[in-house]
Amino acid sequence: MNIAGLSRSLADQTITSRQLVEQALAAIKDPAGEGARTFLLVREKEALAEADRVDAARRGGTRLPALAGIPISIKDLFDERGVVTLGGSTVLVGSPAATRDSTVAERLKAAGAVIIGRTNMTEFAYSGLGINPHYGTPRNTFDRANARLPGGSSSGAAISVTDGMAAGAIGTDTGGSVRIPAALNGLVGFKPTARRVPLDGALPLSPTHDSIGPIAETVADCVLLDRVLAAETHAVEPVDVRGRRFAVPKTLVQEALSPAVATAFSAALARLSSAGATLIDVPMAEFAQAAAVSPRGALISAEAFRWHREWIKKGADQYDPRVLTRIRPGETVTAADYLELLERRKRFINEINAAVSGYDAMLMPTTPDTAPTIAEVSQDDESYFHFNGRMLRNTSLINVFDGCALSVPCHEPGSAPVGLMIAGTQNTDCRILAIGLAVEELLTEGPARNQ
Repeated sequence: MNIAGLSRSLADQTITSRQLVEQALAAIKDPAGEGARTFLLVREKEALAEADRVDAARRGGTRLPALAGIPISIKDLFDERGVVTLGGSTVLVGSPAATRDSTVAERLKAAGAVIIGRTNMTEFAYSGLGINPHYGTPRNTFDRANARLPGGSSSGAAISVTDGMAAGAIGTDTGGSVRIPAALNGLVGFKPTARRVPLDGALPLSPTHDSIGPIAETVADCVLLDRVLAAETHAVEPVDVRGRRFAVPKTLVQEALSPAVATAFSAALARLSSAGATLIDVPMAEFAQAAAVSPRGALISAEAFRWHREWIKKGADQYDPRVLTRIRPGETVTAADYLELLERRKRFINEINAAVSGYDAMLMPTTPDTAPTIAEVSQDDESYFHFNGRMLRNTSLINVFDGCALSVPCHEPGSAPVGLMIAGTQNTDCRILAIGLAVEELLTEGPARNQ
C-alpha cells in the first residue's frame, strides 16, 4: 500500500477509498494475522463513512489533497475527540475521553486521510523494544514463525504498514521509537526536529525529547506524511549524492555491531561511494559524552515522572514493571539537577552542531542488531534491559542533540531487515529527506527488495 501510488490511483478513480479501507479492515480482521495485537482500537464505522465522503467528493469533481481517502494508523497516544487515550496502558482505562483532537489528528483529517485505528505500543512509549504485557506484542514481519521483536515503542505502527492494515502510520520518537520499528521491519521511518510537529494533544514522555514522525514503505511516502504533520507546503526533491560529504561516525555507533548489520551497513556505504558520494570516517568522540549528558536517562525520567506521579500514587501495580522501573528514578531528580541536565544538553547540542557543520549528513546503522525474538528479550529483566539498551543506543543520540534522522532499509533481499540512518542537526529536515530520496533509490536499484 504505497501512499504515492495509491494517491495517483485514487485521483484517476481506478480505485476507491472505500476499497482501500475495506482491504485494510480485512487485513486487521484476518484471524491468522496480527491485527488483534497491532490495534487497540479500530475505527471501522468512522473510517468507512470518511471513505464514502471522500469518494463522493472526488466523483463530484472536487480536487483533493494527496492523502485524501488513504488509510493511516495513529499511535495510541494521540487524542481523538470522544476517545480515551490509553498510551498502551491499563492505568488510564476509565479516564475521561478527549474533548478535542490532537493537532496531529486534526491535520490528518484536514488532509482527508482516513484514520483506520489506534496502534499498540510499549506502555507509555518508554522502551525501544515494543513489548506490551497488557495487549500483547505484534510480531515482526520477518521470520514471523519465530515471533521476532517488532521494535518500539511504535510497534503496532510498523506492523500496521507491513501487513497492509494501513498505508502509513504516525508514531512518536523520544529515543528511536519511530526509527527502530521501521528499521527492524524493512520500512522507512522519519524522526523530525522535535518542534516541527506540535505535541498538542499527544500523551507526553519527555517534552524536551519527544517528536512525532511517520513510518511508511518509502521515503516519498514519509515526505507526504511529514508535510501534513508539519503543515509545510514546499516540495522535497531527491538530490544528486555525487560530491555530497557524509560523515561516518566511528565512536559508539559502530561498536559491537552484529555481523548482519555490519555487512549491510558496509555494503550501503560502498554503494554510495560508487555513486560519487564522499564518505569521511570521523571519530566523533563527542558521542562518548552522551551518557554523561543525561546519566541513566535522568532527564527523560524526570520529565516522565512529573506527568506520571499522580497515576503512580493511584495504581503503580497496574504499570508494566519494566516501564515503572524507568520512570521512578525521576522522583529523585531535584530542580537544581534538572536545570543542570538542561545546561549539559545545550552544551552537547552546540558541540555536535560544530563537529558536523561541514557535512551534508551523518550515516550510521539505525540499530546495532537485527530483531531478536520476543521470547529471548522477555525471559528476564537482564535480557530485557540489555536488548533495550542496544536498540536505543544509536537512535537516542539524535534526540539528545535535538537532531532529525531518517531510517531507510539497506539489507539484502530475503535477509533480516537492517536500517541505514541518515542524520542531521536540528532544522535540516528537508535536506535529510531529500538525501533520503536519493539514497533509497541507490539502495533499491536492481532486484526488488524483499522483507
